[in-house]
Amino acid sequence: MTDEQEKMLAEFEIRMRQLMYLCDSLKEQNVSLKAELQEKDKIAHSLQIELAQMKMKYDNLKLAKAIQTGESDELQNAKLKLSRLVRDVDKCIALLKV
Repeated sequence: MTDEQEKMLAEFEIRMRQLMYLCDSLKEQNVSLKAELQEKDKIAHSLQIELAQMKMKYDNLKLAKAIQTGESDELQNAKLKLSRLVRDVDKCIALLKV
């Protein structure tokens, strides 16, 4: 081999090592990003559950406030909601009896 070919081979080896190092570092970064994404997904899921619970509590508070204040529109909506709840409970009881 000539000196020029040896230099090219040495440069090629250096660049190949650099490329392999970059590949390894990107693999590590990918693993850490996947773990971080999984953690964020867990947090998002728990926040969605918490949001649903808060909405339910808010609806219950609105219902209680409507019954307490006795405003006609809100009271009518509260009565309808209570009627639906009573029907659902009755259906559950009927299913348990069977």
